[in-house]
Amino acid sequence: MWKVVGHDQAVTFLDRSLRNGRLSHAYLLVGPPSVGKMRLAIDLAKALNCEGDERPCDACTQCTRIEQGKHADVQVIGVNSKTEIGMGQLKDMQHLASLRPFEGRRRVFVIDGADLMSREATNRLLKTLEEPPPDVQFILLATTEKAVLPTVRSRCHKLELRPLPVDKVSGSLAQRWGTEPERAELLARLCCGCLGWAVRALEDERVVDQRSERLASLLCLGTEGRTERFAFAAQLAYQFARDREPVRELLSLWTGWWRDLLLVKSGCGDLVSNVDHSETLQQEAQAYSLRDIHEFMRLLYRALTQLEQNASPRLVLEVLTLGMPQREEQLCQR
Repeated sequence: MWKVVGHDQAVTFLDRSLRNGRLSHAYLLVGPPSVGKMRLAIDLAKALNCEGDERPCDACTQCTRIEQGKHADVQVIGVNSKTEIGMGQLKDMQHLASLRPFEGRRRVFVIDGADLMSREATNRLLKTLEEPPPDVQFILLATTEKAVLPTVRSRCHKLELRPLPVDKVSGSLAQRWGTEPERAELLARLCCGCLGWAVRALEDERVVDQRSERLASLLCLGTEGRTERFAFAAQLAYQFARDREPVRELLSLWTGWWRDLLLVKSGCGDLVSNVDHSETLQQEAQAYSLRDIHEFMRLLYRALTQLEQNASPRLVLEVLTLGMPQREEQLCQR
């Protein structure tokens, strides 16, 4: 039983490839954070080692140990320094890949953050992908395809995982996690199609609170002058150097907010994601022209692309914060 919610096309493709014995030695799963990439990777690892008739059965010893993170042949390689995957991690992976599976049929390496590898680590991975060892499966996870070097992409079969529809998320929260319909609908809107975020919000109420705090900082920044914006950009650049993911999440949150402003300004307010801030969106949309909103969204997308391409974080973030349209003080809640 595949536990991943949605992404039926990817699941059907992998299941068919598994049954026909035509699996690629390496897959690149691309999609926004918390959309289900890791869940799909773990499901595939279970299917490759499952002892049941219907793979993955989610009941045999192999499936259970993989789900619990205790299987000797399934390794998850993540961002060690919080900024990139380094050479040492890839050396360890290469050594393990050269060994026969210890307790299952195949060794599986899940590289979480394939778009965050150092150049040296990427080159080492490339050599492994060019001459893959037998009985070894590689699954690379990345937020954006373009951030992965073309030479690595060309040696992987890409599967894109898109955000889930609101009704799919709300239905899953209600049925699988027993969430009340009203709460499920709210989280389904707020998560922008990324079920993992909604599940974390169910388990920890601070997730939604932190999101509201970040939106508040955005509202305040719109009223600040150049000095304050330069300081804010410097703070973000410092954090990006230490841990990229929170900055990515913040810029993604900003993108969703400005998308909602565009929807409200265009008379499509019933489609917004930030439904818990509907009144604020209505007020703020009046402060900007459509041109202001379009221009800043263009800057946001450009900033995200440039950060993925390893441009200077401070310069990119300074251009972005200085480009935010100025407005009146009344909506800023400190």
